[in-house]
Amino acid sequence: MSLENKVALVTGGATGIGFGIARRFLKAGAKVVIASRNEKKLKQAAEALKDFGKPVLTIKTDITNQEQIKEMVNHTISKQGQIDILVNNAAMITPYTPFIEITLDHWNEVINTNLTGTFLCTQAVISHMIGRKYGKIINITSMAALGCITPGLAPYIVSKVGIIGLTKVCAKEFGSYGININSIAVGRIHTQMSHEIRTKEQIEGYLEYGKRAAVLGRLGQPDDIANLAVFLASDESSFITGQIIHSDGGRMDRM
Repeated sequence: MSLENKVALVTGGATGIGFGIARRFLKAGAKVVIASRNEKKLKQAAEALKDFGKPVLTIKTDITNQEQIKEMVNHTISKQGQIDILVNNAAMITPYTPFIEITLDHWNEVINTNLTGTFLCTQAVISHMIGRKYGKIINITSMAALGCITPGLAPYIVSKVGIIGLTKVCAKEFGSYGININSIAVGRIHTQMSHEIRTKEQIEGYLEYGKRAAVLGRLGQPDDIANLAVFLASDESSFITGQIIHSDGGRMDRM
């Protein structure tokens, strides 16, 4: 599953799942561009990825800002010549909030980042991919969108349901141009974000339930998602599109 001579743009690529995907893409031979709105984390990620022998292009981008997204895409094409792969990974998740207490600002912030950001990034690269009659788009969604629902995360879950719909719509519309568009529905993955939105007691429960709910008896790691992303980004997956592929350790509540 070589990605030699491919250019991959990974949003939210400075940490967590996105960083794991960027690292795995580099290992597979791709030229990698990572975007994040956190400049400090971008620099740290680029430094950490130096060992692979290829410089990583970093672009500070807020994916709720359409102009910044256009600049991100244009800059990538200017520097790397093309975009073969887009991973829509950037997302936010907020602390648990009872549905009745969710404010409109809270709702809009999550939807704009997770769902509208995925839409805008896809729209920004699709004309380029149509022109080349080639492209791989991988959207990161969640098992929470498929029924593994955690109360208190309504905006996040709704945004991830929307990504599934967007994946299917775009796969149908752009398949005739040689563009494959799929989603990875991730289970409980152990990342720093898992800790940032939870209290100590909540994180203990999160980790324990994640282990019990999966038939493999463990939480996922970013590399578990990254390995699947490499397959979907490679030419070996050329007959797969419009799919929502679960990477969840065998969630018993979805079997």
